[in-house]
Amino acid sequence: MKFAPAIRCSMVLLLATSVAAYAASHGNKKNKSKSSAPETIDSGSFGVFVKGERVATETFSIAQKEGASEIKSQFKQTAGSDPVSQKSELVISAAGDLLRYEWSQSSGGSLSVVPSNDFLTEKVTAPNSSKTSEKPFLMPSTTSILDNNFFIHREILVWRYLAADCKPEGGNLKCQQGPASFGALIPQDQISASIRIELKGKEKVTIHNVERDLLRLNLTGESFDWALWVDDQDHFKLMQISIPGDNTEVVRD
Repeated sequence: MKFAPAIRCSMVLLLATSVAAYAASHGNKKNKSKSSAPETIDSGSFGVFVKGERVATETFSIAQKEGASEIKSQFKQTAGSDPVSQKSELVISAAGDLLRYEWSQSSGGSLSVVPSNDFLTEKVTAPNSSKTSEKPFLMPSTTSILDNNFFIHREILVWRYLAADCKPEGGNLKCQQGPASFGALIPQDQISASIRIELKGKEKVTIHNVERDLLRLNLTGESFDWALWVDDQDHFKLMQISIPGDNTEVVRD
């Protein structure tokens, strides 16, 4: 993936920069000393609603430091007699390459994904076991991580798509015609996938009883069809996801 020459910082920061006026407030931070604290690019939480009832919360942060970006997330169920929590950490380089991905859950079990030459290697440790199994994927380090329950990964994908396939023109975003395709890895399912994302344009969306003008994107794959809305007035942050097939909505708190 090629980026414009103006790109100087981490991929996450610059994906937003390439399509928004982000450079004005962040572009001069290239010369920060290595000892400086991480710069938070986005943080907050998403509520996950099934048939209108809140069933889980994802708390996340995206931070930049020393040429890499760290995307951390914790997913907690709020329904059920024995709720399970999960956490993940995705680290990507300034060029957008995967450096490492780690996942674990409170009930036991963990996994990691690291690049190795032209492969991604996933290591899985089952609950109540010290044995680790490995599974290679013939996929480049530029592959997108889209793990289960971590919706902030979809924000990273949106930024990546906007930087690669769209450009500002006459006050609007102009993107390539038709959906753009990306390779993705879903570590918890231990599968790879081809996914498509396409900008559809502005829509009025009601969030927390307030009507807002947001950009809609469609995210599709072999077995799913999602609608995503981002705020082009706030660095293209992900605000809402609709998953009609599961009667699920994800809304930024």
